[in-house]
Parts: sequence; C-alpha cells; structure tokens
Amino acid sequence: MTQQNHPITPPPELVQQWREQLFSYLDPAATVAVHELSCLAAQWGADQELEACCEWLASKALSERKHPELRAARRPKPPSLKRVALLQLDVITKDLTMHGLGCDLSQIRRALESIPDHTSEGGFNG
Repeated sequence: MTQQNHPITPPPELVQQWREQLFSYLDPAATVAVHELSCLAAQWGADQELEACCEWLASKALSERKHPELRAARRPKPPSLKRVALLQLDVITKDLTMHGLGCDLSQIRRALESIPDHTSEGGFNG
C-alpha cells in the first residue's frame, strides 16, 4: 500500500477518470487498487523528474549543496493528521449518506477544525 500521506498523489477525481477510461471493466471496488497504482506511478514519475533536475544542476557545475534545497523545495510536506482526519470524515459522511445512514457529524468536524494546524515535523501531528 502507498504511503497515505505522500504529498504527490493524483486527486481522487482524476483517478476515477482514469479508472473509467482504462479499467471500466473492473468492479468499482477496484478503484482502491487503481488509486494505489496511480499514487505509486505519480510518486515514481515525480521522483524521476526531481533526480533529472538534480543531474542537470550538476551538469551545469552548480553547487551540489543546492540539491538538498531543491529536493526540500520540490517535496511539499505531507498533510497533517488534522487534514487527513478531516478528509476521512468527509469519506465517512459520504458513505453513510450513500447507504441511507446519514448522521450529524458536524460536532466532530468542528472539533477537528479547532485543532491548530501543525506539520508532522513539529512533534504534534495536528
């Protein structure tokens, strides 16, 4: 399974479009597998491009000390635990509604939204 917090992932709408275009014969439940494959492919492609950029910098005799800066600049931080929790709450809400089991989760949403935004590097994954 891919890292759920990797910053380079295609949006769900694009994965759905790819599934419909390329894998329409698959059961809709296979969307998870298509999403995982799409994330792996996007991450691999982005990493290859970053390495090519670093090689280009080296070929121009630019300082190799800049490579870590380039990598850091081109790899955004993973989403915070707060952001992931809010996205999962959206999925739960949609799933419950789709099955006729909708309920009010607004208190949970407000509680999550009240948590300060922090990155995973700050100790607290909020």
